[in-house]
Formats: sequence, structure tokens, C-alpha cells
Amino acid sequence: MRHIVIATGNPDKFREIKAILSDLPIDFLSLKDITLPEETGKTLEENAIQKAEAGANLSSKISIADDTGLEVDALNGSPGVYSARFAGPSGNYEANRKKLLELLDSRPFEQRKAIFRCVVAIVEISGELTRVFEGKVEGYITQEERGTYGFGYDSIFFVPELGKTFAEITPCLKNKISHRTLALLKLKEYLKNKYLNV
Repeated sequence: MRHIVIATGNPDKFREIKAILSDLPIDFLSLKDITLPEETGKTLEENAIQKAEAGANLSSKISIADDTGLEVDALNGSPGVYSARFAGPSGNYEANRKKLLELLDSRPFEQRKAIFRCVVAIVEISGELTRVFEGKVEGYITQEERGTYGFGYDSIFFVPELGKTFAEITPCLKNKISHRTLALLKLKEYLKNKYLNV
């Protein structure tokens, strides 16, 4: 069985990525006990590549990493690449949501449009070029938190087609439709074609 490192220090992301790719005959390894470099990229793609490269260098194995951003139209695309540390360097989910809701407090629903975007990078030990895959979901920011599932901004990201926030649907359903899933499905096809002969 081939081993692939998921280069993230976020246990929520690790569980979600592993669950989405769980049907592949691959053993996914965590770098939870290793400190990855601080994200310094100006784009989601740069940060995803940076983390995947670090994972590959630290483990000498194929490594994947993602970076995800919530882009709000009314805030000119913010928080975007700074989504995880929007309210400060601690990466506190609750503080990030609170700050975003406060910034949009006076905005009506139609002015709260947002896109959840995810970029997944894979770095292969063979020295081949790094590859990236992107997924996105369009929605709106709610006026208050709704739901108990998920993490990050899930409780305030409303998907019109569902009539619910990401936090109001089960992790199983979210893992079929989310921005991260859409990016990882592209990665999955790449892995199948290149390594698994599927």
C-alpha cells in the first residue's frame, strides 16, 4: 500500500481529507507532531504548495496539503488567504466567525455573497512538477451561526441549493459537496490514473 502524507497541523482538516479519500487503497499519514512552516504565501495556491513541499521534505514521501479561503464579495474578497487567522494568529474559529459577522452586520442578505475556495497541492518525491487542484462552492454569509456540525466558518456559510449552512448538514453529506471535496475529487482521479491503475 502506498503511503501519502497529509501535511496539516489541523486535526479537523486531516479527518475531513482522510474521510473524502477513504475509498483509495492508500495509507494516509499525519504530520501532527511536526511543526509546518508559517504560511507566507499571497495566494491559496502558494500556501498549499508550501505546506505540501514541507511535508514531502520532512517525510520523504508523497505529500498533499490544502489551503482554503472564504472570499466575501462585500469585503473585496476578504478574508481570503487570511481566513484561518482573520481575527489574529491563533486561528481561533469562533473569533474569526465573530469578526466576519460584525463586519457584515449592516449588510442585507443579497450583499453577503461569498465563495468557499480550496486549493489542494501534491508534491511527489520523484521531483516532478507540483500539481494543484481547485474546488469552490458559492453561498452567502448568514446573520447568525446555524448548526453544530463542521468547523471553521461552516456555521455561517449558507448554501442556497441546500437551504442550510455547512454546519446544518452531516459531515457525510458535506464530504460529498464541499469545496474541499471538489478539489480532492480531482486529486483522486490523478492518483488513480498515475499510481493505482484504476
